[in-house]
Amino acid sequence: MAETENGAGADQAAQPAQAAQPKMNVLAQFVRDMSFENILAQKGVQGEVQPDVQVQVNLDAKKRSTENQYEVVLKLKIDSKSKSAGEQLFLLEMDYAGVFNIENVPDEQLHPYLLIECPRMLFPFVRRIVSDVTRDGGFPPLNLEQIDFLGLYRQELQRRAAAQAQQSAPPAQA
Repeated sequence: MAETENGAGADQAAQPAQAAQPKMNVLAQFVRDMSFENILAQKGVQGEVQPDVQVQVNLDAKKRSTENQYEVVLKLKIDSKSKSAGEQLFLLEMDYAGVFNIENVPDEQLHPYLLIECPRMLFPFVRRIVSDVTRDGGFPPLNLEQIDFLGLYRQELQRRAAAQAQQSAPPAQA
């Protein structure tokens, strides 16, 4: 095995300098806005009710004024209705934000990183809050299923591509 002047093997000398690994730190996380309406209690409905729960998830990310800092907001709307009568049981809306310091992520990968990896970090805390709020509101604790943030990201890209294709398509001739 050939050696270089400093005694290191040729294999080590031939290795290119590795790019710095992506680095993410959660600087803060907080409930920005939350509303829980116990409609069942307001109406005074009695008896056993089978719930039908619908969960809507939206994500928002923006650059902060400090270098390498971003704010990601996970927005949930949880609507619970009775399966039999379709009456609304409760409505929970929450915006949960995280402030992240992100370094060594290439610009072309930053958008998916912010909308996939950052929400993955926030989700366990959101799940816990939803469980506690629904329990404290008089319902069995709602344990959210894991959310596929990669799938949501891909769906949004497809939706945007379809909307853009529809806008750029020439009008149909009659």
